[in-house]
Amino acid sequence: QVQLVESGGGLVQPGGSLRLSCAASGSIVSINDMGWYRQAPGKQRELVATITSGSNTNYADSVKGRFAISRDNAKNTVYLQMNSLKPEDTAVYYCNADIKGYYSSTTRLFWGQGTQVTISS
Repeated sequence: QVQLVESGGGLVQPGGSLRLSCAASGSIVSINDMGWYRQAPGKQRELVATITSGSNTNYADSVKGRFAISRDNAKNTVYLQMNSLKPEDTAVYYCNADIKGYYSSTTRLFWGQGTQVTISS
């Protein structure tokens, strides 16, 4: 079985920084794209950033220049460095990963459980 575990959320003042981590574990053969999404209260889940296995990145316009996604393929981990945080960044942040497992002939998209990020003074 494959699982994604996120960490690093918390309460930060506006203008502050946080670094989220998401580690994939289990019977993994390979990981393709990885990404971060977020869902604020009363809103739909939205894309924050994605990164390919070759480290090509894509960002939502709202976070460009403030957030940076990266990955450590040896650790099966994706990171989200968040700087210059704003109250509107408050949300539950979820990671996902497109993973080929040992017991599957195809890849499957896995999601983490989510981590709360709150930006408030």
